[in-house]
Amino acid sequence: MGPVAKRTALATSSLTAARQCLEAAERAVVEVAAAVGEVRGRLSVGLIPPVAAVDIPGALRDCRERYPQVRVSLRVGGSDDLVEQVKRGAVEVAFLGLPATMRPEGVSYRELARDRLVAVIAPDHPLAGESAVDLRRLSSEVFVDLPAQTAGRAQSDLAFSAAGLTRDVAYEVTNADFLARLVAQGLGVAMLPAAYVAQLSGVTTIEVVDAPARVEYIIRSPGSRTPAATAFLRLLGVPEAEEAS
Repeated sequence: MGPVAKRTALATSSLTAARQCLEAAERAVVEVAAAVGEVRGRLSVGLIPPVAAVDIPGALRDCRERYPQVRVSLRVGGSDDLVEQVKRGAVEVAFLGLPATMRPEGVSYRELARDRLVAVIAPDHPLAGESAVDLRRLSSEVFVDLPAQTAGRAQSDLAFSAAGLTRDVAYEVTNADFLARLVAQGLGVAMLPAAYVAQLSGVTTIEVVDAPARVEYIIRSPGSRTPAATAFLRLLGVPEAEEAS
């Protein structure tokens, strides 16, 4: 190893050690505060956009008002990505949704709610007058959906595959609100959780008689029990004891 490489390695090692010392000092301050009943520190929360079981904006507001010494940050992403972020400690608590046949792996989790997907269509769509449809009827439509290989997309893909059906997903988006905007323009139909679609405007929903089920979870790292996270879960009414996968 040359002189420059040695200096670079030494500098990197020094920065890592300094960062670890700073984090240890922050933890010590948090623990001392907790010992006298004060909650402070940092809390990183993650969620997928179509979470319906918990009012996340309201919960974040309540947390800020009750625990002003807690620095809360929010990250939005897909369920698979959030699981990985929780595993490596980038996010401490996350809310996600998975098909009923899947469970979060490598993290502690608790089920929050179960729901079924409904068809989301434009108000002037030919199906708008129907009270219910099935997957076979929907399979002839052009779809707007989440990106392939994501947990949110898997909910619909698995259902159509199990029914022996294929479908045309022409539009892939990462945001449920933008998905609804495309549907409202008549560009395609979609399937979203029934409890979530009430928040959307400009679209109509129809029951799907053989719709796939969806489960919402709250997850966290098995070894993560910071005072801020514990206080946040208590605020939500989520039991501290969680199942570990």
